[in-house]
Amino acid sequence: MKWSLVVPCYNEEANVRAFFTACREAIGDRMSYEVVFVNDGSRDNTWNELKALHEEYPEHIKLINFSRNFGKEAGMYAGLQRAEGDYVTVIDADMQQRPEIALQMVDFLEVNRDIDCVAAYQDARRENKFIAACKKLFYKFIDFACEISFKAGASDFRTMRREMVKAVLAMSEYHRFSKGIFSWVGFNTHYVPYTAEQRQAGKTSWSFKKLCKYAFEGVISFTTFPLRIATIVGALMSLGSLLYMLVVVVQKLAFGIDLPGYATIVVLILLIGGLQMIMLGIIGEYIARIYIQGKHRPVYIAKEYVARKTEEKE
Repeated sequence: MKWSLVVPCYNEEANVRAFFTACREAIGDRMSYEVVFVNDGSRDNTWNELKALHEEYPEHIKLINFSRNFGKEAGMYAGLQRAEGDYVTVIDADMQQRPEIALQMVDFLEVNRDIDCVAAYQDARRENKFIAACKKLFYKFIDFACEISFKAGASDFRTMRREMVKAVLAMSEYHRFSKGIFSWVGFNTHYVPYTAEQRQAGKTSWSFKKLCKYAFEGVISFTTFPLRIATIVGALMSLGSLLYMLVVVVQKLAFGIDLPGYATIVVLILLIGGLQMIMLGIIGEYIARIYIQGKHRPVYIAKEYVARKTEEKE
C-alpha cells in the first residue's frame, strides 16, 4: 500500500462523501491508496454514511467505529494504528484541508528522501482575531517552556513516512497531545503554508472552552514549567517576607513606628493562601495524570472495525 489517509470524523455526515470524492478525483490511478475513517462517537448519521461509502468502494475504505466520543487525539491514534501505507496523512473530513495539498506532500516526500514529514501551517487564519491572538500567545509560551521546538500555527494536517508513524505509535500515553508528540519524536520535518477552506457543511466542534482545555493539556503533557513556577513564586515570597520583616523591625526599633497589623495580616494570609491553593492545583494536575496513566486504560475502545475488501489477501 502506497498511501493511507487517516480521517477522524465527529458529526460529519454531510462531509464524508464529498471528502472521499475529492480524494478519488485528486489521486486517480496514480498510486494505491486507502482512506481510514474513524467515527469518533458521532451523534448524527456519520457511521451509516461511512458504511454506505464502504459498500461502494470496499477496496479503498476501512472504518473504525468508537464505542463513544474519545476525542480527535484518540481518533488519530486509532487511524495510525490501522494505516498500512508507506506514507500516512492525517487530515480532517470537513474539506478545510484539501486532499490535493496532501497529494503535494506525498510528491514532495517522493523527491526529497531526506525529509520524513511534511506538515502544514496556516499562513492566513479565517477566524476571530481574539482566538487567533490566543493561539499565537499559546505557541509562544509552549515554545519557550518546552525543550522541544513548536512551529507556530502548525496543525495535525501532515504526511509522514512509515518510520515516523511507528515512532508516534510507540508513544502510547493516555493523555495525547499530537502536536507535541510529532515534535518530540524528531525526524526531519518540512513545513508548508496553506489556507484553510470554508467547511463543506456543519459546524466546528471546537469551542473556545475546548481550545483552552486542549492548550492546557499540551502544556501539562510536554513541560514541567508550571511546577518550576511554583518553586520560583515560593522563593520570591520567602524573600519578600524576609525583607518585609526587616523593614518592620527597623521601623519599630529605630523610629518607634507602630504599624497597624490586622489589615496587613489578613491581606497577607489571603494572598499566601490563594497562591498556595493555585500551586497545589498545578501539582494536582500532574498527579491526576499519573493516576489515570497508572490505570492503563486504553486510549479508545473500537466498537466495530470494517476492513478493506483486499486487506486480508494483502
